[in-house]
Amino acid sequence: MASNTEVAIEQGPPLSQLETALGLKFKNLSLLRQALVHGSYLNEAHAPGLESNERLEFLGDAALGLIVSQKLYRDFPLLDEGDLTQLKTSLIRWETLARAAERLSLGDYLLLGRGEKLTGGQHRPSNLACALEAIVGAVLLDSGLAKAKALVLRCLKPEFAQVTAGRVTLDSKSRLQQMAQARWQAMPSYRTVAAEGPDHAKVFTVEVLVDDRALGQGQGRSKKEAESKAAQQALKTIDTDEPAPCQASELCT
Repeated sequence: MASNTEVAIEQGPPLSQLETALGLKFKNLSLLRQALVHGSYLNEAHAPGLESNERLEFLGDAALGLIVSQKLYRDFPLLDEGDLTQLKTSLIRWETLARAAERLSLGDYLLLGRGEKLTGGQHRPSNLACALEAIVGAVLLDSGLAKAKALVLRCLKPEFAQVTAGRVTLDSKSRLQQMAQARWQAMPSYRTVAAEGPDHAKVFTVEVLVDDRALGQGQGRSKKEAESKAAQQALKTIDTDEPAPCQASELCT
């Protein structure tokens, strides 16, 4: 007869299906089981030795941040620390991780207390995101950083594609810089073409160029405002323009 722990854990689809979805085979399957245990479940399981996924989540969160930061650092060498931080935040926030978890049907495997389950806990973004972080931590312990990195990049592949395409929300100048780097491997430059009016009410006209090609122009009471408007116009120009040829095919994917 199975022990209380085994009865408590063996619920939902078999973990072999989740391993297939993750593209991994665990050496220590108990790590994957632990990654799926929500704190609410422990109040009802009465299973000695069973732990929640919180410690694995802590580890996975740190590994996830490192992996995402490293990829952004390598893929966008021209972005500054502030822009890289914005992109990283967009990739590791709960909503993003929850979408990745949903693609894995991770909610079907979560071990939740009755109350948590009755209130839709298997679909709650925070639960899904934390479980995915815990799985990253479990993979790190089971197979090492290289396997954890491969998992993260695979799970977040659609989101990284959005970043590369310049569709992640940044301020207009940062977004233009990101898009110009991805498309042309070049940095935008801003040129003041006019400064009219008295000193107390001067209006600046600024043009933005990429590879000596003028993409937009903007006006403002300060150069910063004019540059922002020029970048907005450049983004509209790029959206309506024909795709730029890529020197390397991976830049267009």
